[in-house]
Amino acid sequence: MAHYLLSVITPTDGEMPSDTEMQTIMGNVAKLQADMQEAGVWVFSGGLEAPDTATVLRQSGDDVLVTDGPFVELKEYVGGLTIIDAPDLDAALHWGRRSTEAVGLPIEVRPFHWAP
Repeated sequence: MAHYLLSVITPTDGEMPSDTEMQTIMGNVAKLQADMQEAGVWVFSGGLEAPDTATVLRQSGDDVLVTDGPFVELKEYVGGLTIIDAPDLDAALHWGRRSTEAVGLPIEVRPFHWAP
């Protein structure tokens, strides 16, 4: 088994879903998470606040600089993530496919380079 990161790719200039649409999406996500838990692949999921809430820390010589906001100007950002423990890439892609169907946004599937 290997860990995979399923990242929800969120556009910065897209229109936000209505309250009704968001309730549908969150219901889809709850069902997907329950299915992942039942399959024994779910490790962690969470949504992230917008990039303008970020704080960036960067080493500069012996100091660490702290700045508000995202590190780079973005057209899209990671708006949420799920970590799964899947037997192989095909299984991870299955859950990535289910994820994009649940949220209606692109999902990036990436393996972690370290073993659990």
